[in-house]
Amino acid sequence: MTTGTTLTPPGAPAPPPGPPSAARPETGRPRRARRRGRWVPYAYVAPFFVLFAAFGLVPLLYTGWASLHRVELTAPADMEWVGLRNYSRLLADPFFWNALRNTAVIGVLSTVPQLLTALAIAHLLHHRLRGSTFFRVVALTPYATSVAAATLVFALLFGRDHGFVNWALGLAGAGPVDWQNGSWASRIAVSAIVVWRWTGYNALIYLAALQAVPGELYESAALDGASRWRQFVHVTVPALRPTILFTCVVSAIGATQLFGEPLLFNGSAGATGGSEHQFQTLGLYLYEQGWVNLHLGRASAIAWAMFLLLLLLGALVALADTHRGRARRRRAR
Repeated sequence: MTTGTTLTPPGAPAPPPGPPSAARPETGRPRRARRRGRWVPYAYVAPFFVLFAAFGLVPLLYTGWASLHRVELTAPADMEWVGLRNYSRLLADPFFWNALRNTAVIGVLSTVPQLLTALAIAHLLHHRLRGSTFFRVVALTPYATSVAAATLVFALLFGRDHGFVNWALGLAGAGPVDWQNGSWASRIAVSAIVVWRWTGYNALIYLAALQAVPGELYESAALDGASRWRQFVHVTVPALRPTILFTCVVSAIGATQLFGEPLLFNGSAGATGGSEHQFQTLGLYLYEQGWVNLHLGRASAIAWAMFLLLLLLGALVALADTHRGRARRRRAR
């Protein structure tokens, strides 16, 4: 007796082949592919981190190390350890506090009108307006203009003897203003340059955020009898709160690093920011210490002081946002 096999009689056709046996899956190649797939995202972002480490992190750490030494720009390899002396000298330096005060004043004078005007422009462009594409391009034109060209033009506009602004003030019955040597006048003039350059840029950011707001909110408000102003206050502004917070932080960072506008506004003053340092910002003060007085260690300390101020500002904004979120959740309960 034969079991497990089937005998074929002589001369009979061979039976058809059975179904092919299931091949053993190749586990090696899929595993290797999965391992490669896990590393692909890191390979895509690796160039950014390499460039950031080379041109961002390493200079930042070197600046922090140089701030603890007495080092001159003419001999950057000769370092003398002084610890925190550069920082203690900053705290006792009246020019540092003057530059910090000027930076804060110019930052407020430029940021508040800039963001308010940008919000109004974005609200107008968001509604159906003839030639809206043209106006969007026009709004972005000042941002594309070089800071040197814009500052030189504004220096002519704010000229004391033949400037257009003083000419317009004369028509209104006011006397001429010395925009480059006056304390508040020079700060207002520098702030006007910043407002002109960055208002359109922020307006387009607000416009992009407005286009993501559901139109049903405006329709519901209109059905409830809300006017355009009430729609702006109760619909537009709450919907743009995260974007407004972002632009406030970015504008504060830009104001802290303000350099080109005050440097070129009064070319004869150079890095001093006027004859009495009346519009010298932290950026100008850093440049004066490092590249005019050649004190690289002091300039590094100023740079780290600016960095710490920005970290403090970011922490305050984060705490305020967290507190507002908790209050909102409590009201929702």
